[in-house]
Amino acid sequence: MNLKELSIRRIEPLSIAIICLAALAAPSHAQDANKIIDQYQKAAGGSKALSKILTLTIEGTFTSADGAKSGSYTFDIKSPNRYYSELNVESGVALDAAQPKLEAHHLIEAYNGKSAWHQDASGGVSSLLGQDSLQMEDAALYYNLHFNNLKKNKIGFALIGRAQVQGRDTLQIELTSPAGMKREIFFDAQTHLIAKESAVIAGINQEMIYGDYRTVDDVKVPFKIELHRGNDVFQITVTRAVLNPVVSERVFDFPRKSQVQLPDLKALFKQIDDNQKAIDKILENYAGTRNEEETEYDNAGQVKKKEVKEYTFFYMYGDEISTLVKKDGKPLSDDEQKKENEKAQKEIAEVQKNHDKKDAKEAKAEEQGKKNDDDPDIETFLRACQFVNPRRERFRGQDVLVFDFEPNPEFKPHKMGEDIVHKLAGVIWIDEKALDVVRLEAYFVGDFKIAGGVLANLQKGTSFIFEQAFTNNEVWLPTYLEAHVGVRLLLVKGLKVNMVTRYSDYKKFNVETLHTVGPPKQD
Repeated sequence: MNLKELSIRRIEPLSIAIICLAALAAPSHAQDANKIIDQYQKAAGGSKALSKILTLTIEGTFTSADGAKSGSYTFDIKSPNRYYSELNVESGVALDAAQPKLEAHHLIEAYNGKSAWHQDASGGVSSLLGQDSLQMEDAALYYNLHFNNLKKNKIGFALIGRAQVQGRDTLQIELTSPAGMKREIFFDAQTHLIAKESAVIAGINQEMIYGDYRTVDDVKVPFKIELHRGNDVFQITVTRAVLNPVVSERVFDFPRKSQVQLPDLKALFKQIDDNQKAIDKILENYAGTRNEEETEYDNAGQVKKKEVKEYTFFYMYGDEISTLVKKDGKPLSDDEQKKENEKAQKEIAEVQKNHDKKDAKEAKAEEQGKKNDDDPDIETFLRACQFVNPRRERFRGQDVLVFDFEPNPEFKPHKMGEDIVHKLAGVIWIDEKALDVVRLEAYFVGDFKIAGGVLANLQKGTSFIFEQAFTNNEVWLPTYLEAHVGVRLLLVKGLKVNMVTRYSDYKKFNVETLHTVGPPKQD
């Protein structure tokens, strides 16, 4: 019903009552997300007090709702983005006599600022990948911010409406991380404290329902927690809550028993680099399909624009030669396809030209004993970073070496290439047998300014994931690329964009010519 219809209709008293009740039930503009967050922070102790929480330790005991499990609970966070949650399940007698005795085990989820990992009921410790890893990263940042600096950390927030939580009237807000992860927060309408949180963490649906808030060093902390973890429900009684205790970095790292000795990284990286030319030659025997999905978000974390493109591609000197064939699921017109083919022809010529220049430049540099100072090389990587948490895992059916890397505080960058590497942290997976990087996760620990920030400023937290699959038992080929970009262009326009690229339909073919664009001839 629009305003014009209302003006010509006779409104009955009952209709007036319904309209008034609906207006009362709907959140008013005064109760927007900002105001709700402000009310929470004031009720919890104030934004200033919350900002001073650099570490937090919560310990307690728990019993499952069905009485089958009990044990101890530990929760640790450390600024800026460390997270550790553990349920130490004690051994016990099964409720059903037909079931085996319950063995003691640990359920652990953690993020150490570079990589996410977990320990399951079998005792296995492994890295988390993909969405599971992003969810852990999101949880680590969320619990450390205490709702301070949400916009600075590119976290969108929007008011959803009212909801009931165990008989309490609450106001629901949705948070959206830079990677698009969603988290629902329910604030008690009377106390303004958090009544419930809901999110997917490490691939498991989890809810935390809070109660019995007590003051600890001027900050409100819940001493009753009902944890819904998948199909399990745990009643947690907090026995100890400490703000700003000393919490070692080791708490968040992989257990030492799961770590191994790192090989000579300088020698390993040199072998990988030397092997790259052989890999590039093998790549020229493959063609495939690439799908790109780009999503732009507004400040509230809602989708502003989304585009999907499909390309066919093949390799030339290690570079992808791509041809756009579809937009948003629709094939291009004949004229559009002709233009795209012409673009690909130009790209071939450009790649050939750059390859010839590179060969000439490398030959001259080798003759003069020099190198391109702007290109980060193995030596730069080894000097600019430090490497921790080495472990061996299975990845896509292959044995791989995995380790985290972070900026070396003693290294002082002097060139752009060094500055880029020194601002990165993350985790890397290497197939030592194939001498190739099979997965890489990295993010910027600080802003990276191009031309002093005048042209662009890649903002802290900008991250990317690169993944490959072992194909035809001969080479690792790209399968997935994900980037979460926060950038400010020309000192004015700020963008928050997620990009996901999926590679598929790899086919082997015989190269007859690189000067005719079209589907390569298959074997």
